[in-house]
Amino acid sequence: MKKILISSIILFASVIANAQITKAELTATGLTCSMCSKATYKQLTSIPEVEKVETDLNKTAFILHFKSGSTVNPGDLKKKVEDAGFSVGELVVVFNFNNQKAENNSSFTQDNITYTFMDTKPGVLAGEVKVQILDKGFVVEKEYKKLSKLSKQYPSYATINNNLYHIKTL
Repeated sequence: MKKILISSIILFASVIANAQITKAELTATGLTCSMCSKATYKQLTSIPEVEKVETDLNKTAFILHFKSGSTVNPGDLKKKVEDAGFSVGELVVVFNFNNQKAENNSSFTQDNITYTFMDTKPGVLAGEVKVQILDKGFVVEKEYKKLSKLSKQYPSYATINNNLYHIKTL
């Protein structure tokens, strides 16, 4: 019994902490003027884990650099954009992976947040890898409706949970 328990703990520990979010590129929708961008910028810079925010006004994108070792929840980023009065059109995060197995419907947990791979080529991820968050509120409505049709293939996609995100490697 002890051997099974120890093996389970080791297996669970190997799934946890295989990744760290280091950077994110967030595209906001609904920005029409410089004051809109400024309001969103202020909200994003108020996140304690954010070290620096760069803006790309041509793409209405914000590049967020996170403090080393910080815990980043994509839902917190979405909430800050919504608090500024806008919505997220796309969120691409850069994970620093440490030999993470990636295949459709496989998951990993980082900082009590579970990430499940969708529409991903099988492989092992190492180093900095860009992934897109595919859940409702992180993609435009048209894209979400298209992805919702895949719910038979990805059963957890239909659930809305602040600690479960579906990702696609880019």
